[in-house]
Amino acid sequence: MIDMLVRLYDLPDSKGLYERVQESGVILRRPGAYEKHLVEDFVREHFSPKWVSEVQVAFSRQPLSCFIATREGKVLGFACYETTAKAYFGPTGVAEEARGLGLGKALLFKCLEALRENGYAYGFIGGVGPREFYEKAVGAVEVPGSDPGIYIDILPEPS
Repeated sequence: MIDMLVRLYDLPDSKGLYERVQESGVILRRPGAYEKHLVEDFVREHFSPKWVSEVQVAFSRQPLSCFIATREGKVLGFACYETTAKAYFGPTGVAEEARGLGLGKALLFKCLEALRENGYAYGFIGGVGPREFYEKAVGAVEVPGSDPGIYIDILPEPS
């Protein structure tokens, strides 16, 4: 899977997206340290044990390098940055029942804006799955020769 590059200094305006998400009753925010186990449980249930490890790295930072989407006290999605490498976005995921609300895009913007606020001009999206989504959402472009990139010799999960 390829890596993609994003011009953080030229991100599209996110205000309307955030307003639509808020109108659907969803709150986008950084989790508190006291919610670490709950975010880990969400990621473990819906995604990957490897992503749980990356969430743990996000919670070791100050400020936390993670955002969540919640509604009525339930986690619907998450996104992290700077867990695998500096200036990297990911992992990210939205629960199946909450897809289509724009949460993935909103969480992406939260993380990329945080990278920009940290002084980066460019950000990376590592090991991209939905390439077209990132191209359309933030104008991301492929990093030539980035497959497999930094994701080589990954240890397999025990069977």
